[in-house]
Amino acid sequence: MSYETIEVAPLSANIGAEISGVDLSQRLGNQTFSEIHDALMEHQVIFFRDQLMDWEQHKAFGRRFGELHVHPTAPSPEGHPEILTIRGDAKSKRVAGQHWHTDVSCDEEPPMGSILHLHEVPVPGGDTMFASMYAAYEALSDSMKEFLADKCAWHESEHVHGKRYGHKGGMRDGDESPFPKALHPIVRTHPVTGKKALYVNANFTTLIEGLTEKESDVILGMLCDHIDTPEFHCRFAWRDNSVAFWDNRCTQHKALWDYYPKTRHGYRVTVQGDRPV
Repeated sequence: MSYETIEVAPLSANIGAEISGVDLSQRLGNQTFSEIHDALMEHQVIFFRDQLMDWEQHKAFGRRFGELHVHPTAPSPEGHPEILTIRGDAKSKRVAGQHWHTDVSCDEEPPMGSILHLHEVPVPGGDTMFASMYAAYEALSDSMKEFLADKCAWHESEHVHGKRYGHKGGMRDGDESPFPKALHPIVRTHPVTGKKALYVNANFTTLIEGLTEKESDVILGMLCDHIDTPEFHCRFAWRDNSVAFWDNRCTQHKALWDYYPKTRHGYRVTVQGDRPV
């Protein structure tokens, strides 16, 4: 694919590219927006360096791709429910995202994409790993693909968000049912590219519908081990004011907490998606 207004440098054979030649704090022209969108569709996660954005500019960039998602339980800065604070420092007992996952897959309509802007990063450390779920699906045997084709699995959040946030957040869905759960296909079809992607993750996926708990645990364990295959991955080394934009419909990611007690700090906006099919 050729680009006229941006430069795109792939990070690995299967996933990831670094983009230069654009200032995300400014309103994007239609051509530049289209090329960033195309690069995201092709590479699944894209990275930008040296970006200075305030919250409003960050949200404006996200809104070019759709309505912004509000996290079901995480606290947000006052007056900015779409902003999610990402921070690890000397006071942290854990950090978000240490296991392979796709963001908020427990929602009935999970996020399409996430845009993380880190203002302060440790040197060295704090990298993020990304995995291609296209590559993970394609590497399965034909027999396994056939077995999974009509299977769905439950994605639940209470065991994740309940421990992390309790009831400290905004309780998007009310106090009666603050922690969403949803049943999604194990193999989803990307609504733009038409490609099939594996859609289970170690954080939120709890049970394959129609199987016993023991059977489900074996299959989910195998799939999660499979996702950890290095050939499916790229690794992004952050610098201050870097941005990562990943497509939650076809990727997973995990944050490395190898920098304690140093600080890693920034903000994320998340773009609303649709129901997986």
